[in-house]
Amino acid sequence: MHRNDGVCFTSSSFKIPLSPPSQTLASPLSRARHSLFQLLHSLRNRSLHPTTSTHSPLLCCSSLSLTAQTYNLVNAPLLCSASLALSQLYSPDSTQSGSEVPQKGQSTTTGRYDEERVLISEVLVRNKDGEELERKDLEMEALTALKACRANSALTVREVQEDVHRIIDSGYFSSCMPVAVDTRDGIRLVFQVEPNQEFHGLVCEGANVLPSKFLEDAFRDGHGKVVNLKRLDEVINSINGWYMERGLFGLVSGVDIFSGGIIRLQVAEAEVNNISIRFLDRKTGEPTKGKTKPETILRQLTTKKGQVYSMLQGKRDVDTVSTMGLMADVSIIPQPAGDAGKVDLVMNVVERPSGGFSAGGGISSGITSGPLSGLIGSFAYSHRNLFGRNQKLNISLERGQIDSIFRINYTDPWIEGDDKRTSRTIIIQNSRTPGTLVHGNQHDNSSLSIGRVTAGIEFSRPLRPKWSGTAGLIFQHAGARDEKGNPIIKDFYGSPLTASGKPYDDMLVAKFECVYTGSGDQGSSMFAFNMEQGLPVMPEWLFFNRVNARARKGVEIGPTRLLLSLSGGKVVGNFSPHEAFAIGGTNSVRGYEEGAVGSGRSYVVGSSEVSFPMLGPVEGVIFADYGHDLWSGPSVPGDPAGARYKPGSGYGYGFGIRVDSPLGPLRLEYAFNDRQAKRFHFGVGHRN
Repeated sequence: MHRNDGVCFTSSSFKIPLSPPSQTLASPLSRARHSLFQLLHSLRNRSLHPTTSTHSPLLCCSSLSLTAQTYNLVNAPLLCSASLALSQLYSPDSTQSGSEVPQKGQSTTTGRYDEERVLISEVLVRNKDGEELERKDLEMEALTALKACRANSALTVREVQEDVHRIIDSGYFSSCMPVAVDTRDGIRLVFQVEPNQEFHGLVCEGANVLPSKFLEDAFRDGHGKVVNLKRLDEVINSINGWYMERGLFGLVSGVDIFSGGIIRLQVAEAEVNNISIRFLDRKTGEPTKGKTKPETILRQLTTKKGQVYSMLQGKRDVDTVSTMGLMADVSIIPQPAGDAGKVDLVMNVVERPSGGFSAGGGISSGITSGPLSGLIGSFAYSHRNLFGRNQKLNISLERGQIDSIFRINYTDPWIEGDDKRTSRTIIIQNSRTPGTLVHGNQHDNSSLSIGRVTAGIEFSRPLRPKWSGTAGLIFQHAGARDEKGNPIIKDFYGSPLTASGKPYDDMLVAKFECVYTGSGDQGSSMFAFNMEQGLPVMPEWLFFNRVNARARKGVEIGPTRLLLSLSGGKVVGNFSPHEAFAIGGTNSVRGYEEGAVGSGRSYVVGSSEVSFPMLGPVEGVIFADYGHDLWSGPSVPGDPAGARYKPGSGYGYGFGIRVDSPLGPLRLEYAFNDRQAKRFHFGVGHRN
């Protein structure tokens, strides 16, 4: 065989688009296999024609470099481009010497070459110029990555190809070229590699919400070290994970490594371009005209134009719109906007009926006076979306055996033009409630009731996360009546029923309340402070100050929950006796009747409960309560508690069950008090 003195070098490069790796890599890897097949073919010819010069190496290179062009939200691996080339030295008349060089158009049986093995006497790692690497640690990384290629081993094309990929997959090298050299001692296999640059700087573009400290921490350990593309891929995945954990539409869209070891990250963040409201018909689901003004819904959203869209923030906005009580269904659909890198949001809403009437009634023999004697029942009209602005109007009338109430309530949950989410409530109410809490247990078995005519206005707004505040001004005209509805000023024991000595007390009250709520669950932390100040605008109007505070703390202990609560209050000044703090009852000290522990100007009540699951929605509870009037009972005008021999302090304990229901927890409890009395308590909803 004559010496090959002609050199043929071919090169092809490509970029892999966003497709499954099995599809995009098939064609270039097939060409790589074909190049290595030619290497094996030439080596076989050499073994058949030993006269070939030992200085005519056959070169086959395979290089792999990262360009990171495209990512997706779910899995954003670094994409790559590869270039494959083959250099072979052929004799002009090699075909005449019996060599089996494939001709143009001639097919090659790959399965045969897969199984052909060539004995390799030595395996080395060198730089692209064939010289030793300056950094021995990189040489060891490449040698460690090799699995099949070892000295004095017989290798196939597939095994060499796989080891080339393993060196590239180590992440430290941008290219790897396997070179087979025929030496006196046998065939030497040299992997000529090109290490990556050392990392010396980072440029990040388009990351408006990604914290700079996050990037600094991610790249700090790599400064001054050779860029490892596997580690770089992990960092990029962590950046994409940061966006995903927060529900943000953002990801790394491109990576470049410049000379000097500067890495440039290009981050794409989807900004909100526009937000629109689409009303859907309840029956057909087709778009329709809504009654609610779109701006009434839009102002509830925390997502604004120009922000990076967050799915978590969008979910909170859906919940906020749902709590308005106007919608049967709410959803947000992101859609690509005309501008690149932006998204349009469409909120689909299905409206509920906005209002209606309700009524119920019956006959009771317990009511023997009045124009509607014997009639009990209720009537209500409500409208939850006045003028399409989510303003609510409720008019209700309720009549029981003793109590009755007529109420008009108007609420604007967000005053137009206010950026603090301030709500306004106007109340007009005429009520009649039992006076037994303070003035019960009369010896002649007669009963009295407290009549109140109230009108006022209140403003509420969020103060900070989990904190809200309420301020208002309320006028009240209140007095006591006997069973026949006649005004009275003293009870059976001679205790006064009003502070002024007249049938009615008038007061103008300025109210302030501040509330902290944790997660909103019954077992979470809660604190409420309330203060009322009587304003003596007219000389006969009452002048007093009343404060009240409540606190609650829940602690999870395995499957059980410990709930501790404490409340207390004090009133100073001239106030109506029936407004004294009443202690005892279902929401105070269980084991006692309502108000049976005492009534005073001051009070404190503590409670502890341990609840545990039993079966499904049923849970058991063990509790203990204690209350005290702080020796303030005699300071109430007429000392109604002393006249009725109320102890002023007491405790109760017991057990019970609770069942979840649409109305709230149904509470059935059996309690014992410190006077050896036993009592059942039933309640709906959480304890106050």
